[in-house]
Amino acid sequence: MKFGVIVFPGSNCDHDAFYAVSGNLGQKAEFIWHDSHSLGSVDAVILPGGFAYGDYLRCGAIAKFSPVMKAVKQFAAEGGIVLGVCNGFQILVEAGLLPGALVRNAGLKFICRDVHLRVETTNSPFTNAGEKGEILRLPIAHGEGCYYADTHTLDELQAEDRIVFRYLDNPNGSIRDIAGILSRRRNVMGMMPHPERATEPLMGSTDGLTVFESMLRVAQAARSVAPAVRA
Repeated sequence: MKFGVIVFPGSNCDHDAFYAVSGNLGQKAEFIWHDSHSLGSVDAVILPGGFAYGDYLRCGAIAKFSPVMKAVKQFAAEGGIVLGVCNGFQILVEAGLLPGALVRNAGLKFICRDVHLRVETTNSPFTNAGEKGEILRLPIAHGEGCYYADTHTLDELQAEDRIVFRYLDNPNGSIRDIAGILSRRRNVMGMMPHPERATEPLMGSTDGLTVFESMLRVAQAARSVAPAVRA
């Protein structure tokens, strides 16, 4: 399997995501610069955390115009698996691939610490290796991670089982304790906590492997049915 890791000017978790895939899963990974018009031949895409150029305006508001995002949208439209973490989540929201918005944390402070998440659904390409109700410990590092959406959108996410993770100890004021959500087709997920920073015992937790192992399962199943050829 090959995972594409999108790199924006300012990304700082791209190597973490790369290592989680290559070092922990033993799969191929490839960096894809934001100015690229193609994803090449990949089975899944990761938009890592960190920062993207233009975040001083609004996180992800400028990055969504990067040429690679057109390719990401096409990949997702064809059913490709796309994961956005932290700033990657913000970019997916700004690009319209996920609903809602990420706004300043309650308290207006940058937060960097471990949090506990509850797996709300295993009916997704990102949590099928876990168990519903399972508690994961993952780190966060963000200043604008408070998820917000109108009541209609929130009710829709709930009714369609598209809320993937909820905080047990909500650190940022996210509405309904939401920490991760799915697209309508369930093949795009955004989450604020960093699974790539919790993939080895030395990191203090291996709970992030649930996300990457789930993605690998789906990618392998898709490859066995029809070889992925992306251009």
